[in-house]
Amino acid sequence: MAVRSDGIQTEKRILQACVRLFLENGYHQTTMLQILKEAQVSSSSFQNLFHSKDGVLLELVKFMFENQFGIARNVAGAALPPVYVYAAETALQITLAELNENLREIYLEAYTQERLLNYIQQSTAKELHRIFGPYQPELTEQDFYQLEFGSAGLMRGYMANPCTEDFSLEKKLNSFVTMALRGYKVPEEELQQVLAFISGLDMRSIAQNVMEELFRQLAMRYEFSPDGLLPQRQ
Repeated sequence: MAVRSDGIQTEKRILQACVRLFLENGYHQTTMLQILKEAQVSSSSFQNLFHSKDGVLLELVKFMFENQFGIARNVAGAALPPVYVYAAETALQITLAELNENLREIYLEAYTQERLLNYIQQSTAKELHRIFGPYQPELTEQDFYQLEFGSAGLMRGYMANPCTEDFSLEKKLNSFVTMALRGYKVPEEELQQVLAFISGLDMRSIAQNVMEELFRQLAMRYEFSPDGLLPQRQ
């Protein structure tokens, strides 16, 4: 039991160090040497638990994605159809990436690395089937898993290109949601209603609140102070 307890404490220290370093410095700028020093663990202990820095990132990505549809349901409200939840959830991801460059980097890695991307696609397929199945009843959950290859690529493309004066956040969200919902065969009239709903939300404020809560939950889970990680509200 003592060995198991030591292993759990070592794992917690590694996760605690990585979360703080990834959010403070960025994923790519964080080195293994920094992680080992911050966590006060040996290279062999790290390798036994996570194998690589990517293994820690997978745990962080799981944490970020496991409740995103639940958050989006709160944004959309219980009375609206599920397609509004999808639009709110994807709009939230894109907006979070605009608010924090280190989060953008984490999201881009999640939509790039094969292992992480496969986790997202597998965990999202059931939700996509539930949301968009009524528009394409002939398709199975496996079909929606394969369709997610396209929508995940679309998401990565929009995240990878920061907003500019000519390409505002509002324009980016409108463009992404339009392309995604058309790809899932949402009727044009309903699509326009969803776009009007998203445009009526203050996505920056919603995403800021979500980001602050996300950082607080991470701090509670891995027992560190979130001070200095949160950007100033504009």
